[in-house]
Amino acid sequence: MPFIADRLSAIKPSPTIAVTQKAAELKASGRDVIGLGAGEPDFDTPDNIKAAAKAAMDAGQTKYTAPAGTVELRKAISAKFKRENGLDYTPDQITVGVGGKGVIFNAFMATINPGDEVIVPAPYWVSYPDIALMFGGVPVFVACPEETGFKLTAADLEKAITPRTKWLVLNSPSNPTGAAYSRAEMKALTDVLVKHPHVWVMSDDMYEHLVYDGFEFCTPAQVEPALYDRTLTMNGVSKAYAMTGWRVGYAGGPVALIKAINMIQSQSVTHTASVSQAAAVEALNGTQDFIPKNAEVFKARRDLVVGLLNQCKGLTCKTPEGAFYVYPSCAGVIGKTAPSGKVIASDTDFVSELLEAEGVAVVQGAAFGLEPYFRISYATSTEALTKACERIKRFCEALK
Repeated sequence: MPFIADRLSAIKPSPTIAVTQKAAELKASGRDVIGLGAGEPDFDTPDNIKAAAKAAMDAGQTKYTAPAGTVELRKAISAKFKRENGLDYTPDQITVGVGGKGVIFNAFMATINPGDEVIVPAPYWVSYPDIALMFGGVPVFVACPEETGFKLTAADLEKAITPRTKWLVLNSPSNPTGAAYSRAEMKALTDVLVKHPHVWVMSDDMYEHLVYDGFEFCTPAQVEPALYDRTLTMNGVSKAYAMTGWRVGYAGGPVALIKAINMIQSQSVTHTASVSQAAAVEALNGTQDFIPKNAEVFKARRDLVVGLLNQCKGLTCKTPEGAFYVYPSCAGVIGKTAPSGKVIASDTDFVSELLEAEGVAVVQGAAFGLEPYFRISYATSTEALTKACERIKRFCEALK
């Protein structure tokens, strides 16, 4: 269509949302479908957070706020960064976005010129490259194979940096693999970045509180203070606080960058919902007791799913350090024939045939930039996960 902007030709709809919608459509048509595509906790938002939102409505906090977010929320975010990450950000160094995705969108729009390169370790969250492409950026994918724990190495980072590099995007723990960088691994990366002062760091810490087996989370500006002035430390309340639908992401960074992000927000969505911001204040300032309890539930689910998947013929699954995803390899089933008669030539074929034959919806590794794998979100009930893994095992056994 001639009236559609050329920039849209470079991007595609989110594959993870597409899988979730497909599963919902099949359920609506009467199919028995278990959806493991959505990165959304099945826990309800805690009562104290919901109560804070209700109180805000009753108090009339339903008007416009500053594009950067309310002062109260930005102070709560500053306190969180200091308390949990040892990072000093004043309220004028904080921006509140419409989810973490909104923060990333605004940051890239504010900084990327056509031809600027954005280093994206693969596997990656599906939106990083598309948002960069939207503003004329060039995603530079760096393969992070299973042999490196799906993590970027210092040597590979060094090779990827060019004079045109604008950003490195780091996501730990990772969507889609659950891989998380230890302090030593992070320090190796920050040592490289210190040598290249033109490279900015976007640290997506959305899954910070979902780490297991005693793993200690760290973030780049915390590990290497020399990077503080060129790091955007991004987080949000969606995952740890079970607040995906409230749409509150936030970031701390240099004043000039934050001002640019806020200027863009003032001319687009203006701000995230005032009531959601009030709820986020309570999330950050209120009790945190439920977070480790929820993390224990997620850990048990992780162990269950990893154990069951490793019993499936042709599949292997690494145990991740965090988040609520596993990223099993389906290399052992490539070339086999599904019950439908279709030869499985890729992970895309595998997930398509699995959905058709057994009603289990997962996301193909191709969507995340590393094949042949697929992503399972274990942010759903133990019963559903057990049943889904039984179906996956049955499907693998039916392959010829």
